[in-house]
Amino acid sequence: LQRYLDAPPRDSLPLPMLKLAPTQAHAVLVDTARSRLFVFANRDGEPRYVTDFYVSLGKNGVEKRREGDQKTPIGVYTIVAAKQKLPEFYGPGAFPISYPNEWDRLHGRKGHGIWLHGTPPETYSRPPRATDGCVALTNDDLQRLARYVDVGRTPVVISEGIEWAAPERWQESRREFLATFEQWRADWESRDVERYLAHYSPDFRAEGKDFAAWKARKRKVGAGKSWIKVGISDLSVFGQPEGEGMFVATFTQDYRSSNLSNRTVKRQYWAREGGRWRVVFETVIS
Repeated sequence: LQRYLDAPPRDSLPLPMLKLAPTQAHAVLVDTARSRLFVFANRDGEPRYVTDFYVSLGKNGVEKRREGDQKTPIGVYTIVAAKQKLPEFYGPGAFPISYPNEWDRLHGRKGHGIWLHGTPPETYSRPPRATDGCVALTNDDLQRLARYVDVGRTPVVISEGIEWAAPERWQESRREFLATFEQWRADWESRDVERYLAHYSPDFRAEGKDFAAWKARKRKVGAGKSWIKVGISDLSVFGQPEGEGMFVATFTQDYRSSNLSNRTVKRQYWAREGGRWRVVFETVIS
């Protein structure tokens, strides 16, 4: 009944989904406050609503922090496998997600085995809070969801309450962040190290270094370059449900310079600080 009485506004878009990469045909958004899982299709990088399902979540709510706390994690994840031939408790199958991710590990969050899965054959649907931390659907809905899953590529954003925006406001938020991201790329190419470093938070961490150590290394490395080119492709941007506002940008980075060339997949966590977006954490994921 709440699905119909408290549905998201018609024609609105979810702010946690600013950009889908070309390789992401669909994306999954779990609103834990509504006990609802939404499926979106990728239309030129923008999310377009496809369907939604009721879900059951952890017995003790959300924000998983340790093994056995019976909470569902919140964050940006990826479906990493498709499991079948499981005990009947899980229904027709399961889709494990990438918890704990690098952000969870950075903050000491423990546990494993968070799945999207079904229900025992004698149970049609479970109460809103009934799992050990997983996201459980009815068996019929899990089989419908399977149509939209691409293992290793389908993102799963889990958030406690989703902010939905009119298309105009959603586009404004998207343009603002993408312009900031492009400026970061351009400032890196410019070889103006101080302008480039201004995109990073004083609380930034990467490669096991704090901001001071990382900054010193970047200045030293930058001094040895006569030119830099940074190509970006397969960019996705999703909201990290934490703090005053945070986005997770994942992309393929084609870096070339006068003395080094490499191609990596990178992930950055951007937070709003002092009225502007800054990188608080970044890591190479492959």
